[in-house]
Amino acid sequence: MGLRQVMSLGTAACLILLAMEASAFSPASLPLSRSSFAPSTSTRAPLQLATAPIASRRSTLAPLRPAAPLRVSMGVDLTTAEPKDVRVLVAGCTGYIGRFVTKELISRGYNVVAFSREKAGVGGKKSMDDVRADFKGADVRFGDVTDMQSLTDVGFKDKVDVVVSCLASRTGGIQDSNDIDYQASLNCLEALRAQGGSHYVLLSAICVQKPLLEFQRAKLKLEEAIQAQGDVTYSIVRPTAFFKSLAGQVSIVKGGNPYVMFGDGEICKANAISEADLAIVMADCITQKDRYNKVLPVGGPGKPVTPLEQSEILFNLFDKEPKYIRVPIGVFDAIIGAIEFFSNFFPSLVDTAEFAKIGRYYATEDMVGPSYGTTTLEDFFKDVAENGLEGQELGDQAVFNIDGK
Repeated sequence: MGLRQVMSLGTAACLILLAMEASAFSPASLPLSRSSFAPSTSTRAPLQLATAPIASRRSTLAPLRPAAPLRVSMGVDLTTAEPKDVRVLVAGCTGYIGRFVTKELISRGYNVVAFSREKAGVGGKKSMDDVRADFKGADVRFGDVTDMQSLTDVGFKDKVDVVVSCLASRTGGIQDSNDIDYQASLNCLEALRAQGGSHYVLLSAICVQKPLLEFQRAKLKLEEAIQAQGDVTYSIVRPTAFFKSLAGQVSIVKGGNPYVMFGDGEICKANAISEADLAIVMADCITQKDRYNKVLPVGGPGKPVTPLEQSEILFNLFDKEPKYIRVPIGVFDAIIGAIEFFSNFFPSLVDTAEFAKIGRYYATEDMVGPSYGTTTLEDFFKDVAENGLEGQELGDQAVFNIDGK
């Protein structure tokens, strides 16, 4: 088989993968419980913590490592301080979740520093003026989180009390994962510690509990560094999946085409969480002391939904006759094997193989966590049916420029 044929096969499978993609790496990255969770009755209810090993469909995972004891004396009592007296720096503020977190913090009256690249957003299409317009009420600063000097001179030029890191690698590639998911967020932690700051909130991913992918290993390495230090308290938030990652087949079904699913459609169920509900969780970590020095798996309300159930919601919303293309999981294994073989001769294919592995992971693994919030996946799909997918673009996480629009 020639390289062109292999890549054609890879293209076809990745297009299928995108349609089924069920995580925002976040990007982008599991308490892979097979149980269902009742909807939360309050958007501010305390979170439940994972206290026992969590079973996935195919493997048993080790339990979360115990949180380190509270060992620091905070410079600011965040539980009682007026929000206006607390400076919160948001790294990754222009990302999919970061935008909502930043706006939630602004709405609560915090002294928010929105730290951004000069060219931000999907594909770097947002100018500095665009970012300033997005975050009215925040102190918007521009620099490079991968450059410690830029971060300290610009982002931390004034004393920062709290860092909220929503950084995530744009592609999940090997170098990108280590540069962003690990090093850039670690830079923010080190800058906060050097200033004598108080608290660090990390947007991680639930899938780090079964780290088979490079971005998962990078995030887990960062989590371990956070838990090993004792200068600031922390909250590590591990969301299940984001709604945008389940939006890939909306336009496909709306156009009357078959819904693509792997196997019988009963694998990789998830209780995804909305961006607004997750932003509330992140912001509450600043003031709720019972979330300090904790790892918090977080899912959306209601029972986990399988791909088959997702398809039924979409077919009903668009009044379409159910039609399916069922793809065996083994397709991924064949493609990954072929790409890895050719990557021995063409090093540029190493990341391509990693992308294919990401696709297989999210096509086969459950993403389930304790319920939080009010917006269900069905609510999201109904909104998409009425208002379209604006704001749900996958950007660099899309495959071959197909982003679910």
